[in-house]
Amino acid sequence: MGFWTKSLLIFNAFCANAKQSIRQVAHQTGLSKSSVHRLKQAMERRDCHPESWLWETKEGRSWLVRLVVATLYTFGLKRGVGAETISEFFARLRLETQVGCSPSALRHVMQALEQAILETAATWEHEGIAEGEVRPIIGAVDETFLAHMMLVFMDLVSGYLLVEEVAEDRTYETWHTLVKGRLKALGVGVRYLVSDRAKALIKLAETGLACLSIPDFFHLIHELVKNYSLAIGGRLRQARQALTQAQEQLRACQSFDPSGAEAQQAQALVEARAAEVLRWERVHRAYRLHLENLSLIVHPWRVVDSTPQTSGDVERQLQAETRAIEGLIETTGLPVKKKALDKVRTQLAGVSALVDVWWQGVWHDVQQVALTPMWTNWVEEVLLPLMYWQLQVSRTRCPRRKAKLLQVLEAIQNTFETHPITQQLAPEVLEGWQAWAVEHAKAFQRASSAVEGRNGSLSQMQHNQRGLPKHRSKVWTVLHNFDCRASDGTTPASRFFRRSFPDLFETVLSHIDDLPRHRKHNRAMALNN
Repeated sequence: MGFWTKSLLIFNAFCANAKQSIRQVAHQTGLSKSSVHRLKQAMERRDCHPESWLWETKEGRSWLVRLVVATLYTFGLKRGVGAETISEFFARLRLETQVGCSPSALRHVMQALEQAILETAATWEHEGIAEGEVRPIIGAVDETFLAHMMLVFMDLVSGYLLVEEVAEDRTYETWHTLVKGRLKALGVGVRYLVSDRAKALIKLAETGLACLSIPDFFHLIHELVKNYSLAIGGRLRQARQALTQAQEQLRACQSFDPSGAEAQQAQALVEARAAEVLRWERVHRAYRLHLENLSLIVHPWRVVDSTPQTSGDVERQLQAETRAIEGLIETTGLPVKKKALDKVRTQLAGVSALVDVWWQGVWHDVQQVALTPMWTNWVEEVLLPLMYWQLQVSRTRCPRRKAKLLQVLEAIQNTFETHPITQQLAPEVLEGWQAWAVEHAKAFQRASSAVEGRNGSLSQMQHNQRGLPKHRSKVWTVLHNFDCRASDGTTPASRFFRRSFPDLFETVLSHIDDLPRHRKHNRAMALNN
């Protein structure tokens, strides 16, 4: 019988009859008189605040355990708050007499939490492999540099982290060993792999996994932005500063001699500076428009009218926009960085290839069902674009792109609602078709932004939690997979295995039977005596 269990028995006994003797309580609880006496004295020492009695009850003790574990779980493990800060927090709550609140005691509890988290995740992943429904993944690979280099491999559709391991190098052999081992354990394949143009990652896709390597569209756009956005923005900023200075000079001249020659010269200078600002504003808007057009081109349908397009159609449009950017830069007088543009052009074919790969997956599924031409047309030109544009609208943050996507979504929504097949389907059948279309819409992944976001999150946690314990990075991976919830309440693990899992915190909490006891320091004991 544990310390707190014995303490609860004595507390309940004295609550039932406060006038009982220690001998009577010992007989009633089955404990020795010395134990009752010692525990009663400890209880009296803890009773130093008005709320102290609450922690002696069964409900209070249970809630106290939840409070301590939730604080360590949420702020210690997930947010990187140090044990010293959490210890101070508990002291301000006047809990130092109820539980061990020292940094060393709290670190001991956090180690127990880490162990429980890792064991729980391993069990759940085995259950997911055995009972779940795992389909071929769409992978994204990248590396991040913390105290040590870490390789990250994620399923873009679900957000599930398959690999997040510290490695000595990022060669093909290292990547291949880690990725193939995880894929074999999970029993899944890879449809295509999105990555930057690192040679090891291209070889990993084409040789190691025998799948298509898709250039990361995020990196492609970033290549254009880092080479020209700063230069154009700098010229615009300089032009505006020059205009402000000219306007100040004009006001000074007009206050001294409104009709003088200096005022006329200052007015002419203001007009020239205003024209320069207008010129660079037009260049900036045109450049931003070309970047937006690049983003709006890489879709299975045209944004203008939801007409299906092929990889060839997409590549031709991307090449045209790239030439337009080059022509725009030439007209401004800025240096045209041929190497950067050539680097972008070499990736356009690879980015465009994603469209045909995606359509092949759709047609493969459609061919499994004998559909009439009318049904096929409804699936490919009405149902799929509707679900796809809905997904893209929810993801897009840029107001201008979002407005364009909303226009095409409204048009296809009207077509969908008035289509004869839509009107004749039963609600449950239509819901099934929509769920099927959403699955395919999510399978169009042109960028590894999710991995970049994960790298940023790892960097921030690494900065917050210096001197990391050995297993902390593995705990981060588990917390992401099993406790990172989307707006619909699903986790990456539930989306990846297509099955639900219990709440990770509640499961881990059930593994913590008790908390460390408060230890009074010798100095404090001497002062009390």
